[in-house]
Amino acid sequence: MQPSAILESALYVADLDAAETFYSEVMGLERIAKVPGRHVFFRCGQGVLLLFNADATRQPPKPDARLPVPPHGTTGQGHLCFAGTADEIEDWKVRLEGNGIAIEADFEWPNGGRSIYFRDPSGNSLEIAEPRIWGI
Repeated sequence: MQPSAILESALYVADLDAAETFYSEVMGLERIAKVPGRHVFFRCGQGVLLLFNADATRQPPKPDARLPVPPHGTTGQGHLCFAGTADEIEDWKVRLEGNGIAIEADFEWPNGGRSIYFRDPSGNSLEIAEPRIWGI
């Protein structure tokens, strides 16, 4: 037995408002849930991107919580890779640079496929890559 897909991916951010603006306006993701000061969630293809305030998610749920999600969280910069075609990656590069976001790396992988790397407002490392870098 093995899972069929990753349903959720989580990043921890320092400023939820800045993250919400970045992921909705620059990345074009649809916001699907928000609890001010705790989290903001976005739909991304068939999955969901969860953005959390790490300090808030380290708090255990109240005994009568409707959704008793266990505490979690991390510190430091994370990484997330979005899928894109070669043409989409070129369009993303133009869009990101047009929004003042520096491209840290832009290269072809030895087995084929291109990646670009950049940062979100919290310093998380983001990548857009052709799925073929993983043989997908």
